[in-house]
Amino acid sequence: MKIGWIGTGVMGFSMAGHLIDGGHDIYVFNRTKEKAEGLLARGAIWCDSPFDVAFSTDILFTIIGLPSDVEEVYFGEKGILSSRPACSIVVDMTTTRPGLSRAISRKAVELGLESLDAPVSGGDIGARDASLAIMVGGKESVFNEVVPIFRLMGKNIFYMGGPGAGQHTKMCNQILVAGTMIGVCESLIYAAGLGLDREAVIEVIGKGAASSWSINNLGPRIVRGEYDTGFFVEHFIKDMGIALEEASAAGVSLPGLALVQQLYVAVKAQGHGRSGTQALYLALKALSEKS
Repeated sequence: MKIGWIGTGVMGFSMAGHLIDGGHDIYVFNRTKEKAEGLLARGAIWCDSPFDVAFSTDILFTIIGLPSDVEEVYFGEKGILSSRPACSIVVDMTTTRPGLSRAISRKAVELGLESLDAPVSGGDIGARDASLAIMVGGKESVFNEVVPIFRLMGKNIFYMGGPGAGQHTKMCNQILVAGTMIGVCESLIYAAGLGLDREAVIEVIGKGAASSWSINNLGPRIVRGEYDTGFFVEHFIKDMGIALEEASAAGVSLPGLALVQQLYVAVKAQGHGRSGTQALYLALKALSEKS
């Protein structure tokens, strides 16, 4: 197939690479062309705008940063939906507002094409290993059509409901990750404070009831002092903000999430907005040392 791909950051670069490995022709756009050079060297075709990608392909995927970026890519002057594109399906894999996914769906229908919202979980590791969890909203018949492509990028692929349902499911994921991350960091701070071998701690508790993706994958990065890789803190703050907004609109209280979001805001204020989410350890460690 001719597949369009917009967004070649930490996640998108690896995900698009799997589609090339799957034998598809990839047409790519990114705001910073240099970040797509590795894909271009492997045969991807460069396009000068999001609409150029949409005009050249059968199906188009996006995975970008903020909701404002999604709005620009889809609805901007040279956006995907600025006029009737050639592609028949658009799939936004960005984590964004459910309402924005519904707006994309409505505009797509007006132009005679289909859309899915398909955010992912698994971080940069899952993107590299093609082991992502993919949660999808939209028409089930369209989901079934796209599943073979999703399988090149992930292992756990689920249809969750109508437009926006994928995004709501991703909010559930981020709420759980937020609570887990504070536990991971405080657990390792405790281990360090008591003089335990933190690698050994991860090895044993990572196989018991406390096991989680975060302790097994991000815990070792914390021990090694690696904070410059992974899912960006500033993007996680964005996700938590969306979850809190959606919860407020639904009359749901999430005090734990509100606390963790404020801690991550402190991490960003310390200059770690572009660090991985495991950088929460640094903020909590600083608080522990002050006490």
